[in-house]
Amino acid sequence: MKIHSVNVGLPKFVVINGKDVLTAIYKTHVSNRIWLNKLSLMGDGQVDHTVHGGEHQAVYSYPLEHYKYWQTKLSSEALTIGTFGENFTVSGLLESEMQIGDILQIGSQETGAVVQVTTPRIPCFKFGHKIGRPDILNEFLHSGRSGFYQRVLTEGEVGSGDNITLLERASHSISIRTALGLQKLNEGDASTLKKALAIRSLAPLLREIFEARLASEFAM
Repeated sequence: MKIHSVNVGLPKFVVINGKDVLTAIYKTHVSNRIWLNKLSLMGDGQVDHTVHGGEHQAVYSYPLEHYKYWQTKLSSEALTIGTFGENFTVSGLLESEMQIGDILQIGSQETGAVVQVTTPRIPCFKFGHKIGRPDILNEFLHSGRSGFYQRVLTEGEVGSGDNITLLERASHSISIRTALGLQKLNEGDASTLKKALAIRSLAPLLREIFEARLASEFAM
């Protein structure tokens, strides 16, 4: 498991449907080591804090393994690293394997950072505009290739090429892919929702969504 690229980008205006829209989804590779603090990478921006950013969405990782799939789907010969707006382009951390609450060491114990896996990424219309496919959001979700957010437990320096080590895994958790299904794809049952709600580190946003779904769909 490793980081292949660290990517940052400051907010800028783009024209979407004739309107100027502020977005920070345009990320570019940085070659130097960079400080990861509790809320973001230094030099990185987040715009709409109702859906991005905050403690439980400090950084976003996307698996490099998915790039080939999307190159085929988008009929693109090559996709630039950072296409999905990710801060970390990673390998060996797939959504079906990563679990909510997983604690990961990035880089060395002396100078690196420690993060915790929190939620799937739910894209907004800005992503569709960026890749020239405004209609792709539903397809993106149903592909299961969402990537995932992390919160920062220990601040530190990170850089491209850093190894990622699994430090701790909760004994009763669910995968990022399962969480995505519960959150957005109408998958799962009452038992799975209850299992998710028992996760101590569950992000407040997911807890709210899962509680509401359990009450509305599976009430006795």
